[in-house]
Amino acid sequence: MTEDVAVLGAGMHPWGKWGRSFVAYGTAAARAALADAGVDWRDVGSIVGADTVRGGYPGYVAGATFAKALGWQGARVASVYAACASGAQALDTARAQILSGLAEVVLVVGADSAPKGFFRPADGDRTDDPDWLRFRVLGATNPVYFGLYARRRMAVHGDTVDDFAQVKVKNAAMGALNPNARYRQPVTAEEVAASAVVADPLRLLDICATSDGGAALVLSSLEFARRHGMPEPVRIRAVSTVTPRYPNTMLDLPDIATDSAVGAEPPGETFRASITRNAYEEAGIGPEDLSLAEVYDLSTALELQWYEDLGLCQEGEAAKLLREGATALGGRIPVNTSGGLASFGEAVPAQAIAQVCELTWQLRGAAGDRQVAGARAGITANQGLFGHGSAVVAVR
Repeated sequence: MTEDVAVLGAGMHPWGKWGRSFVAYGTAAARAALADAGVDWRDVGSIVGADTVRGGYPGYVAGATFAKALGWQGARVASVYAACASGAQALDTARAQILSGLAEVVLVVGADSAPKGFFRPADGDRTDDPDWLRFRVLGATNPVYFGLYARRRMAVHGDTVDDFAQVKVKNAAMGALNPNARYRQPVTAEEVAASAVVADPLRLLDICATSDGGAALVLSSLEFARRHGMPEPVRIRAVSTVTPRYPNTMLDLPDIATDSAVGAEPPGETFRASITRNAYEEAGIGPEDLSLAEVYDLSTALELQWYEDLGLCQEGEAAKLLREGATALGGRIPVNTSGGLASFGEAVPAQAIAQVCELTWQLRGAAGDRQVAGARAGITANQGLFGHGSAVVAVR
């Protein structure tokens, strides 16, 4: 176990398609987090930016980009890129700076201006880039992954398209209660079934959109929090950014044809399961201690997979857990009380930070109509492209 760091403030720019620079969204989220923390920008000793990379050159140096937008004041900066795990790695960098004594107060910011449709790799010929290869050689867009995972769950565990639809129904109901969500309308299973097929068996409403948005957190040492008048803040207790172990049995196109498990015994757990196990071990808690979870629902089927990877149920029992209402608001272990990516869409550098914003508000008892009663501990989970783990444990 490592020492905790305090979450002094959380802020977001609402998700949507606003047609502005990612810098505008991140700056708005940062100012909201600073106001929530009651901290002056000049008192921030470091700023860590989660890179957007699609926004032109400034996006590759997001720490300095946001520091400039907020007003140069001499803070140290760092910039992190790990695809969808960027926010968690930015948090990990901030935590390390605080625990090492490099800074007492750190601002973490992520924001994006996403393209329409699905994400594609940057332009140019890069034959050693697996992301470029799967698009240009295989024609495998992100929804292809989602559809393959859904088909696997149907074949191995007996999940149905209605089970997938019910994930969307659950998340849309909670997203309707979240003022920062892009989609704030309840959805029925019939509406999911009537939406267009994108990657069989998944339909349009089974798959998250691409969005603009921003999220920010103000972290500090526990000593600073006490001096600041916050003796019992929400605390970050663990950040897991582990990588896979050989042989990797994940479905990573285009490497599926050379799966190393053919010649070596697979590890005892999957990559995603190792991400969450590492977080639990570092935090000194288990899934039975959780009040809620925020998971990476790129598709409805992938949310079900996270139930098992988080240890909320046994392998193959995710759909049963969903049908019982355990993961809905008021259930035993609510999942994606924010509404998840189903309600927000992807703003890649911001989403892991946004997950921790939701945990922060829930653990404070400040989540309004979507509040989980008596919330004391929560976990986030997502995964960045090609081996970037991402899970955060927060407690109160």
